[in-house]
Amino acid sequence: MQYVSTRATSASASRNPETFSSILLGGLAPDGGLFMPAEYPRVSGEELDAWRKLSYAELAYEILRKFATDIPDADLKALTARTYTPEVYRNARADESAKDITPLRVLEDEGGRKLVLQALSNGPTLAFKDMAMQLLGNLFEYALAKNDDELNIFGATSGDTGSAAEYAMRGKRGVRVFMLSPANKMSAFQTAQMFSLQDPNIFNIAVEGVFDDCQDMVKAVSNDLAFKARHKIGTVNSINWVRVVAQVVYYFRGYLAATTSNDQKVSFTVPSGNFGNICAGHIARMMGLPIAKLVVATNENDVLDEFFRTGVYRVRKSAETFHTSSPSMDISKASNFERFVYDLLGRDSERVHALFRKVETEGGFDLSGAPGSDGDEFARVGEYGFVSGKSTHADRLETIRMAYDDYGITIDTHTADGIKVAREHIETGVPMIVLETALAAKFNETILEALGTDAPRPAGFEELEALPQKFVVMRPNVDEMKAFIAAHTGL
Repeated sequence: MQYVSTRATSASASRNPETFSSILLGGLAPDGGLFMPAEYPRVSGEELDAWRKLSYAELAYEILRKFATDIPDADLKALTARTYTPEVYRNARADESAKDITPLRVLEDEGGRKLVLQALSNGPTLAFKDMAMQLLGNLFEYALAKNDDELNIFGATSGDTGSAAEYAMRGKRGVRVFMLSPANKMSAFQTAQMFSLQDPNIFNIAVEGVFDDCQDMVKAVSNDLAFKARHKIGTVNSINWVRVVAQVVYYFRGYLAATTSNDQKVSFTVPSGNFGNICAGHIARMMGLPIAKLVVATNENDVLDEFFRTGVYRVRKSAETFHTSSPSMDISKASNFERFVYDLLGRDSERVHALFRKVETEGGFDLSGAPGSDGDEFARVGEYGFVSGKSTHADRLETIRMAYDDYGITIDTHTADGIKVAREHIETGVPMIVLETALAAKFNETILEALGTDAPRPAGFEELEALPQKFVVMRPNVDEMKAFIAAHTGL
C-alpha cells in the first residue's frame, strides 16, 4: 500500500508515493496536503463473515494490515493485541470481554426504526479519541525504537485529542508532547485531565484564542520543513493518517455487531467538527462496508452542516466561532474535510490544491454549481451517503433529559448532538448507530444544568479538578511557539 498527497501536483515535493511507515510519524505532506492511500483496499463478503467471530484486537489487525503493508504481520498483530485489551479499556462493563470493547446499546426499536449507541469512551481518558491514540502511541514507540530515534509531537486540541494523546504518549521512550489548547475554552474536567499531568515529556500550552488558532499554528510549523526536520516534529492530530485509519476499525465492529448478514445496511451518525471521525466512516464505506448514510452532526459551529446542505464550504474567523457546551466541536475549519473533497473531485489533486489555497486566501469555496461557483460536484455528495444536521445548546439540554428519562443513561453533550440529529435521519429497516463521543463526566457543567445532578464518574476521577496543574499561557504567535519548542527539545 502506497500513499499520495491530496495536493500532489507536477511541481509537488510529495508527488512520489510514500509507505505507511514513512508517513507514520508525520502529519501534513511536504506540499501542505494530507496523505491518502493511492487506492482503497476492498473487503469481501467472505472476509466480513470471518470477521464476525473476531475480538476487537483481531479485527484491528485484519483491517490495519491492509494499510500497513510494510510492517511485518507478527509485529502488527502484537501491537494491536497489546493495545486493545480490557486493561486499557477498563471502563467497559465488567461482564464484557475484549471482543466487546465498543459495545452497542439499543436505545429505540419500534416499527422498524432502530436507534443504537456505540460506546467508544471506555479508554483511559473517557473519550473516543483513545480508540486510535492508544494504538498510535504504541506504533510511535515501535517505530522510534527500531531506529533509535526520537520525536517531538506538536498538536492542537479542542478538548479530547490532547488528553488522549498525552495519556498515550506519557512515559514513551524518545517522545515529547507539545499540546496546544484554547485558553479557558475546555470543560473543567478536560482542562484538569490534561494540565494535571506532571510527566517531564508533556508540555501543555494554553493559547489565547480559539481552537482554529491552535490548529493554524500546528499547520504553520508543519509547513516549515526545515524547522520540522531539525526538531523532529510529528503530529497526533487527525491530519495524521494513522489516527484516521485506526478509527475505521470501530465502524466495522459496529456494523458487524448490529447485523447478522452482509446484505443488511446500517447508518452512522457522528458528532463532528474537524471531520476526522466521520472521515473514517467514509473510508470504511469506500472499502465496501455496507453503510447507507453517514450523518454529520454539528453544533452551532455549523460549517460542515452548511456544506452538506448547500455545497458551500465557508470557514469562520476566530471571532465568528462560538464557544458552546459541546466544545470539542467548536471548530470552523475542518482539517480532514480535504480528504473527502479529494475523493469527491475524482482525486484531482490539482483542483484540490487550488480549492484549499482559496480557503486560505478567500475563506472558502463553492461546489454548488451555481453561476460563478467553483464546480458542481455537490450534486454527487449523495452518492457517498452524506447528510447532515445541527444541534444547539437548548437541543442538547432537551436530548440529555430525554436520554436520561427514556433510555436510563446519562450522555455527554456531543453525543446529545449526535442523537438529536440521528433521530431526524432514521430510516425504517436500517439501524442508525450513533457514535459516542465521551462520558458525560467530562462535561459535568451542562449535565448539572440539564438534570440538576452531577454526572456519574468512573473510579479514579473523583478529585481530578483538585490536582495541581502544570501549563503555560502563550499568544497565537508562530515564531514564539517555535522558540518555545526549540528551547525544550534539546535539538
